[in-house]
Parts: sequence; C-alpha cells; structure tokens
Amino acid sequence: MTVNRRALAVLAAGALVLTGCAKGGAGGSAPGQASQSPSVAMPTQAGESKQAKVKAGTPQDSQGPAIEVPGSKKGGTVRVIASSDFSHLDPGQIYVSNNAQASELINRGLMGYKQLRNGDVLVVGDLSADTGTTTDGGKTWTFKLKDGVKWEDGEPVTSEDVKWSFERLYDPIINQGPTYVQQWLVDGDYRKTYPGAYSGKRLDTIETPDAKTVVFNLKSAHPDFNMALAMSGYGIVPKKHTMDKSKQKDYDKKPVASGPYRVVSHIGDKSMDLERNPHWDPATDPIRNAYPDKWRFEFGVTAQQSTDRLIADSGDDQTTISINGLGSERIPEVVADGELMKRSISGYTPFTDYWVINTSRVKNPKVREALIKAWPIEAIHKLSGGDAGWGHRASTMMSPTVPGFRKFDVWGQLDNPEGDIEAAKKLLAESGEPNPTIVYAYGSTPLPGKVALLVQEALTKAGFKYVGKKIDSGTWYDSVGQLDNGFDVFRSGWAADWADGSTVMAPLFDGRLIAEGSTNYSQFNDPAVNSAIDEANKLTDPEARGEAWSKIDEQVIKQAAVIPGFYLTYLDLRGSKVWAEMDNWWGSTNLKTAFVAE
Repeated sequence: MTVNRRALAVLAAGALVLTGCAKGGAGGSAPGQASQSPSVAMPTQAGESKQAKVKAGTPQDSQGPAIEVPGSKKGGTVRVIASSDFSHLDPGQIYVSNNAQASELINRGLMGYKQLRNGDVLVVGDLSADTGTTTDGGKTWTFKLKDGVKWEDGEPVTSEDVKWSFERLYDPIINQGPTYVQQWLVDGDYRKTYPGAYSGKRLDTIETPDAKTVVFNLKSAHPDFNMALAMSGYGIVPKKHTMDKSKQKDYDKKPVASGPYRVVSHIGDKSMDLERNPHWDPATDPIRNAYPDKWRFEFGVTAQQSTDRLIADSGDDQTTISINGLGSERIPEVVADGELMKRSISGYTPFTDYWVINTSRVKNPKVREALIKAWPIEAIHKLSGGDAGWGHRASTMMSPTVPGFRKFDVWGQLDNPEGDIEAAKKLLAESGEPNPTIVYAYGSTPLPGKVALLVQEALTKAGFKYVGKKIDSGTWYDSVGQLDNGFDVFRSGWAADWADGSTVMAPLFDGRLIAEGSTNYSQFNDPAVNSAIDEANKLTDPEARGEAWSKIDEQVIKQAAVIPGFYLTYLDLRGSKVWAEMDNWWGSTNLKTAFVAE
C-alpha cells in the first residue's frame, strides 16, 4: 500500500489510488471471449469471493517473455485517463499503487509479480535470474542478474546499480517509499545508523563480488526477503544518472527506463507520454507484455468525467482505459446495462479503506471513540455506490485477503453503520471536552468533497466544531505524511505489502517508525503494541503469525487510532477498441497486459 503495499493510497481522488501492495480480484476478457465480469454482484460478506493465490515461482517462471494474452495484438497507442498526476516515478519514492502501476511500465526491480491466466500471481525474478538463494534460513541472500538487461541508454544494469539503489534509500531526500529492507540491513534506527549514498559512505552489508552478483547480508533472518523486493519501492535505478542529489526532483518525473517504455514527455498535472524503450528485451521479462507502441496519460479527469467519456465511447476514448474507478453516480446505470458491463473491469481488491485519527493531536481516547461513533459510514457507503463502489463495510485493518484475518466489530459499526450521535455526545461529555475542534482533510476532487459534507453534518450534530481543509489529491501523501500536518482526521487506504499481517500492522502502527514521510499516519505509539509487534515477528509458524497479527489489529482498533471504512472492490470501464483486465495484485486496471484491440 497507503499496497503493495501502501502504499496506496488515498482515495483522496475518489478512486482506487491506494497505498500498499495488493492481491485478489478478477475481471475483463480477451476479444472474442465471454466477459469474466458479466455483473458486479458482490458477495454479501467481504472475503467470500475467490482470492488470487500468491506464491513463489520457479526459476523457469522468471524467464521471459511474459505469458501471451489470448487474442492480443501489438502496436497502437493506449490512452489512460486519471484524476491526478503520478506524485512519484522514482522507484525509491513509490509506495502508492497508482504510482506503482505506471512505474511498472518504466522501471524494473530484482523481483516482481507475474499474473497467470487463471488469475493467480507468482513472485518471480524480474532483473534477477530467479527468486534468489539463501542457505542460512533467510539471513544471507544472493541474486544473479539476467543477461541482456539494459537501461534506455543501452548501458547494462549492473550489481553496482543495485547496491547504489538501496544505499540511496537511506538519504532523507528519499522518504516516501517502503522501509523494510533499510531496517533489515543495519542495526538500530536505520535513519541514524547509515547516512545514505550521498554521504559518500558505502553500506557494507551489500556485496557485489562481480558485475552480475549481489549479496544481501541481513542482520536477522527474513525468509520472505525476496517477497519484499517485489515492491515497486525497491525498483533499481542507474547509479550513473542518480548521483547528482540536486536533480532528484527531475528524476522523479522522468526516470531512466529499464522497462519496456521510456518517458518522452511529462507535463505536470496535464499529461505523460511513453514510447518503447529500444533496449528492453522481452526475452528477459516474464511480467510485462508491452503490446502498445505508445501510452498517452491524461491527468485532471475526475471519476465522473472518465465514466461519462467511456460510456459515450467515441473517438480516442475508444482506445482509452481508466484507472479512476467508476464515478459513484453512474454505478447503478453501468451495472444495469449488459452492453456496458461487457466493457467492465471489476473484482475484489486487497485494500482496506479507513480514516486516520491523528493521535498526536487528538490525545483524548474518549474524543477518538466519539468520532468513531458519530461517523456516517452508511451514508458514505451509499454515496460512493455501495458494495460495487467503495466496497463492503469494514471493522478491521487487516483485509480478508491477509492470512489470519478475523472478523470482529469493536465499535458496532457493522450493526449500526448509520452512526450513533447520542452515544458520541455522551462520550464527549465524559471526555471533559464537549465541543472539541476537529480539522478534517479531504481531497480536491468532487467525491471527497461530498463525503466531507456528510462528515461535517454528523460531527456537528455530535457537538464537534468542524474545520474542513481541502488538499491537492495529486500530492495527498506528501501532505498528510508530514509530522506537523495540522490535520486531525483524514482518509487513507492500505493493503499488505505481501501475504503477511506484519506488512499491515507494523508500518501503520509501530510507534518507533514515526518520522517525516512515515506511514504511521496516526502517529500511534503504544509500548504494548510495539512489544506485540516484536513478538509476532519472531513467530515462524504461519497460523500462529496470522493469529498474532489479528490480535494486534484488535488492540489498535480498541484504542481508536483509526475509523474503519471499507474492504474495497473495483469497477471501471474500457473503450470498445482496447482490451484490459483486472490486475490481481494491485486490485485495479492492469496496464501490463492491455492492448489496442482494433
């Protein structure tokens, strides 16, 4: 997430722009085949759908080219419409899912996710020849780079590029991506232990015995280390082009490609154009089909506007796909129209949507509990389009896709989703703060603004003094990730970075990770929870780990650090002359397999 996986992220734009990594869902069909998503009749209880299986692939699975899509064609231009520009394309800064989706067309990492035609997902070597080797239970990992992997300037990708890519993550200027590996490679607080690549010092826990071999020496065993490396935030950058720290903002908008496409134009908040990278070899790539010759991204199109354009299906929009998700007002119309549903992309995502309560500002537990009791979940659910819109009402942080998920409802939100204003008033009276001020941040696109009006009405009735702050959706996490952001409540979303509860509960609620750009948006710091996280991380039995993370989930919910929202579903449209399917890892439209159909 916010996801992989944060990363993310916010539904600030009213669409599935989520943080965190992801898995799950199905949808779309190849030309001439029956649609895999003839309707979006979602199950009555979240988690009843078949979720994609995720497992490590064999060395053969790591070889290219990618699995062919039946009926696929090469050539042409696929157009993508999105509500906002990508806030980051530098791999080290990526922890939000829409950034990661675009990045996968441009950047490659040691590892990646390969979607099978049955919908399941394999973790495979991307730049690496296989999924890595370890002989000591996961403390030492060795990766061999494939032959023929090159940058867009024709230079080979080397082990020095890999080492440099991880060393630069320690510099304060790189502060938006995941932090797992940084912690695993050093003792103590990684921000204080090693100053980063731009200091001139090297990291001795990464070895490069030759130009194609990289050895990671972790401080403790992590059998799932290769799974972590599949995160887009651990993509590899060329040392040659990233040594000048003063040019990092430019690189963030136009990175040097190792994937099938390179950026030829990126006009902030307006458009981005990609064309083929002539030095990308499909024989080395098991993940990306790269069917189109070009991509044209158009920004600043709301979910409502993109839905209306794709319903009309005229001109260039016939070869257009959206990554916005459907506009909520059009969901009933689309679901009821059999012809439109033939062009739908739909499925279940691994993301949990929630509202952050900033515990460093809202210190009184009774006030936080009152917020939860007053929250108009059902009104928001209906406004967003119900189960086919944002999804099923949630009561936990861990999604039903995470091993160990356990359903509980601490605050009775499932039984009373309309909210309980009287209970909220009573809690405020008990708190000693009968009329506290709450600063609510929301995104700059239409749907978040409508949600804000519902929130304002409910909180005002309960006795809160409401202050709304509209934030640019395109830079949402850059704003809310600041320690002194000035916000009390704001929306976020998250999915496990890989199939383990540690990648949900630790990044979101470990108090020792609170810092500028940290994903502990609640700034929640409870010694008992920190200790429970450490104990859960020591467990090796999957069932025991799952149970431990679920208990931590309930601990956090009981302390009112968040307002649970929804287990998210996805529904969108494509033009009649382009084919696209569900990405079962990101829980959104799959860019890697899309093609112009006519």
